[in-house]
Amino acid sequence: MKLATKKKIGIGVGIVVVLLAIGLGVFLLKRQQLLQYALAQVKTKVERKYPVKLILGPAQFTDLNTVEIQGVAMVPVGGDTLLRAQRINASLSLRSLFAGRPVFSNLEIDDARLTAIRTLTTDNFSFLYRNRKKNQPVIKRDTTQGTNYGLLLNQVIEAGFDNLPGEADFRRFLITYRSPRHMASINMPRFSIKDGDIAGQLTADIDSVSNQVGVRGHVEAGDYQLTADVFGLNRRPVMLPYVKSRYGARVQFDTLRLSLADKEYDDEKLTVRGEASARNFVVNHPKLSADDVVFPRGGIDFVATLGKASFSLDKGSKITLNRMEFFPTFSVRKLPLKQRVIGKSNGLKNRNELLAGLQVAADIQSAETPANVFFAALPQGMFRTLEGMQGEGTLKYHLQANLDMNHLDSLRFDSSLKGKNFRITRFGRENLNMLNEDFPYTAYNDKGDSIKTFAVGPSNPNFVPYNRISPYLKYAIMTAEDPRFLTHKGFMEKAFVKSIIQNIKERRFARGGSTISMQLVKNVFLTRQKTVTRKIEEALIVWLIENTRLASKERMFEVYLNIIEWGPKIYGVKEAARFYFDKQPANLNLSESLYLASIIPKPKFYRYSFDSYGNLRGSSRYFYHLIAGIMAQRGLISQSDYDNLSLGVALNGPARKYIVTAVDTVRTVSAADSSQFEPLNLIDLLGGSKAPDEGANTPPPDETPDQAPKQ
Repeated sequence: MKLATKKKIGIGVGIVVVLLAIGLGVFLLKRQQLLQYALAQVKTKVERKYPVKLILGPAQFTDLNTVEIQGVAMVPVGGDTLLRAQRINASLSLRSLFAGRPVFSNLEIDDARLTAIRTLTTDNFSFLYRNRKKNQPVIKRDTTQGTNYGLLLNQVIEAGFDNLPGEADFRRFLITYRSPRHMASINMPRFSIKDGDIAGQLTADIDSVSNQVGVRGHVEAGDYQLTADVFGLNRRPVMLPYVKSRYGARVQFDTLRLSLADKEYDDEKLTVRGEASARNFVVNHPKLSADDVVFPRGGIDFVATLGKASFSLDKGSKITLNRMEFFPTFSVRKLPLKQRVIGKSNGLKNRNELLAGLQVAADIQSAETPANVFFAALPQGMFRTLEGMQGEGTLKYHLQANLDMNHLDSLRFDSSLKGKNFRITRFGRENLNMLNEDFPYTAYNDKGDSIKTFAVGPSNPNFVPYNRISPYLKYAIMTAEDPRFLTHKGFMEKAFVKSIIQNIKERRFARGGSTISMQLVKNVFLTRQKTVTRKIEEALIVWLIENTRLASKERMFEVYLNIIEWGPKIYGVKEAARFYFDKQPANLNLSESLYLASIIPKPKFYRYSFDSYGNLRGSSRYFYHLIAGIMAQRGLISQSDYDNLSLGVALNGPARKYIVTAVDTVRTVSAADSSQFEPLNLIDLLGGSKAPDEGANTPPPDETPDQAPKQ
């Protein structure tokens, strides 16, 4: 009985095993069939969504739920292959497989190649972000109002997040991009996404700029949220591509953090919210600064809106530099191009020019900031003179600007720095108080080469105190260079705005708008380089000197008159009076003073105020009448002085042999021609609101010092 029972049990177990084996065989066979069906479903779904042909190689299970596909390619219709992978492994949910809705996860992609190609007429990738989702309304693009940047960015964001796998491990992934203007390749030995965490390393070669970069962060694809850190490997910075070749600038950073918290697309506008910050952010451009401008720590919390040909940084945004906070609003809108006629200039005929249709508005205000926090926030390399400066009290900055490139003359610009109980407790690299002392001064030429060094003060026999300089000369210079020098606090806002307008029109530093205070600071503390940072540093130093009363106006003007250039290696008023007139500065008459005032903006062209017989040219006589008339109107000279003004000077000094050559080899000019002094503006001068800039009396760009000015 027991033997029979055991025999029956053995037969039963055998039957079960056979049935299980048959079932397993059927399952495996059916599973493979279902896999082929599932892959066909994936292929159909992709090809319906995109205009591509999806090619899938042989596929099989390597264990219970892991699928291996030998070779995958995505080929756009009529285009070059976009994506090719040698092998893909993925986990496949068996339940979803039998339910007919296959769900793949844990992608492992080996030896993948993503090759994006753009030609002059087409590309093989834009269909990814231009594809319209099901039931999403078609947005008719109004090209007359410009490109809708909000729509484009929204499409890119959604395409990127919607096509991002939940979990993936890329090994030996190469991305390349080719266009008529750019070449790029990104080689990723490994890049992974797991539970929303992203990590990887890559080597990027873009437009001949090579970077080794690490990436880490977290992504929530369904909510369009992303936080990512991008950092340089091997302690090397990351250099931004494209800006070097396009703008000649070098921009780099050690670590960049970008966070996208929210996006909303409505009424054909995209609003994005997030944060961006950088460590050791460096900018270098010859027009910006001669040295690197370094922002050790900085960031922005942004609320940005993009629409039709428009971009704005909205209320709620905040910029942080170290511990100093700024609250900006900014907008830029691209307008239809407008044509204007450019009149004759420098011998050129009338010509048409298309104006850039751009409208910009900005309002930036800082929080009330402790002085030392303010100085610590100044970018390195931008304010070298002030590095290490400390103070007490608080400072607050505010900037407002509005620019319409189609109506440049309507420019509005206001920049102000206000102090509360502010005082300097320690100077930086330069002792700004040296203006009140006997100090050594080195004169440089435009190339930055030193010409001569001399003391500014009683230790120098050529130094002339303020009260021993002819009042005619002092008043002539102030009238021509800075009518409100004695009353303003370093700046002439209207003159500065006019300078910006002219510089934009001519697309170069054509006009400086400098006051005497600014010219003094530039000569004593700064270089002759015409860069944006030097101008900003100059303005801040002027503000510090003027608003803390480090030096009196009389002392500032005294130093100014004793250091400025008045001819070939002629520096200071005493050398100038002797070189031209063989006189002491106290004995200069009105005509002589007007001549010396006229050549300050361009002293190397001192000869061209005269013809070869030593007679004043028409342009110089125009300047004499203009400045002397304003001086008389303000009571700086008597009416008798003006009525008896001599339109000539006696050149009794060494300059005579360079000016009076007996043979007239220079061209004749008309008596009424004032182009030599073109930057002077009679209305502004009469109104006392303008200081002629440092570019006044400047000959045309094609003139050399051995030529007469072209009139």
